[in-house]
Amino acid sequence: MTFFNVLWFFLIFVLIAGYFVLDGFDLGAGVLYPFVAKNDHDKAVVRRSIGPVWDGNEVWLLTAGGALFAAFAPAYATTFSGFYLAVMLVLFGLIVRAVSLEYRGHDKKYGKVWDGCFFVGSLLPALLLGVAVGNIYAGIPMDAAGNYNGMPLLGLITPFTLLCGLLGLAMFMAAGATWIALKAPKPSDLQARAAKLRMPLQIVALALFLCVSVYGHFVIQPDMEPLLGVARWLFAILFVAGIVASIVLAKKKDCDKGAFLGQSVSAFVLVGLLAASMFPNLVVASADSIGPSITLMSAASSELSLMWMTIITCVGLPLVLVYHVIIYRTFRGRVTDDDLAHY
Repeated sequence: MTFFNVLWFFLIFVLIAGYFVLDGFDLGAGVLYPFVAKNDHDKAVVRRSIGPVWDGNEVWLLTAGGALFAAFAPAYATTFSGFYLAVMLVLFGLIVRAVSLEYRGHDKKYGKVWDGCFFVGSLLPALLLGVAVGNIYAGIPMDAAGNYNGMPLLGLITPFTLLCGLLGLAMFMAAGATWIALKAPKPSDLQARAAKLRMPLQIVALALFLCVSVYGHFVIQPDMEPLLGVARWLFAILFVAGIVASIVLAKKKDCDKGAFLGQSVSAFVLVGLLAASMFPNLVVASADSIGPSITLMSAASSELSLMWMTIITCVGLPLVLVYHVIIYRTFRGRVTDDDLAHY
């Protein structure tokens, strides 16, 4: 185990956390779209709230996948080939969501079709990403070469992985509700409906987090002795604190931004908890697996490759962060009727 191995193990989880936070509220807004937006004006507001930022937010997922391929190619090969059908469904959802966002404002004739595509294209990734994470943590059957050796899709769905999928979905929806409440005109029925959904969704997320934690600790990996046990407890406490802070801040007047930030912190530290729980495994082998777990020691690229990746990241990551600062500052504030011309 070397410095660069460990560094890139956690950097990949940072990229995943960035996606979970940023595209999380995009996906959540899409899932909530048919439930909070009751007319064309409300729907245009929801689409406009994520319209300027959704494509930049997706970059974090692409970068995480590319970094996994470059830094830990065997883990990339196993997960992307083993979860091929699930990955294709996620990509299908992301493509359909992008197309529906572009076409909905210009094709009034098929508006309901594009609305349905926007919902489905948001729901599929929001649910399946959590199921995939649950499988990586719980363990998958692999042959001696490290290839996935189970059923293509049904073999990936278990009570635990379904709980993980529902936890991810609940977190996305809570983030979407806090985002719509932050961006919708105030006062408005749309803003009130989104604000009303925040706390119930966050309570559901807390309940699912408890179920996943208990199930994972006592059933999935009862003998696991993590090297970062203290960090796991810290991340778990921060997760709960972020949700509670979001609920408390949401009750205060004109504190929608605080509620959104609290929800975002909880989403970020949830991925940190996953990283601390997985370390040093990238893909866990199930009990009936022939091959061993894929770890950062067994799957890492050469030291030279990881060093150059680190140098490139030191240059590129600040530029990405600057881009996000500029785009979010440019489109800050609540959506107005003047913003809806192309939506």
